[in-house]
Amino acid sequence: MTENRIPAWYTSLRQKHSRVMDALDELGKAVRSEGPLDEKTSHLVQLAAAAAIRSEGAVHSHTRRALKAGASQDEIVHALLLLVSTIGFPAVSAALSWAHDEFADES
Repeated sequence: MTENRIPAWYTSLRQKHSRVMDALDELGKAVRSEGPLDEKTSHLVQLAAAAAIRSEGAVHSHTRRALKAGASQDEIVHALLLLVSTIGFPAVSAALSWAHDEFADES
């Protein structure tokens, strides 16, 4: 799913609750700038968390953001594979399939 194909529900949410969504965007910027991790690493950490809670939308979003921040597809796959012993193969497999959706859209 490319930036041009943001889910309709998310677009609607941004339109109806723009102040809340803008505040959420600012919070994300603030926490990423608060510490020593670079943008790419930050999105890989958030991608791992999204996979752990099985949030398909967040996996798509952080895969796109990690790619935009310079992560390679191999780095994204590795970040997800590292979770196998923690969150289990089914959750990792699902997250990998969602990440691969983004890889297909990238090419």
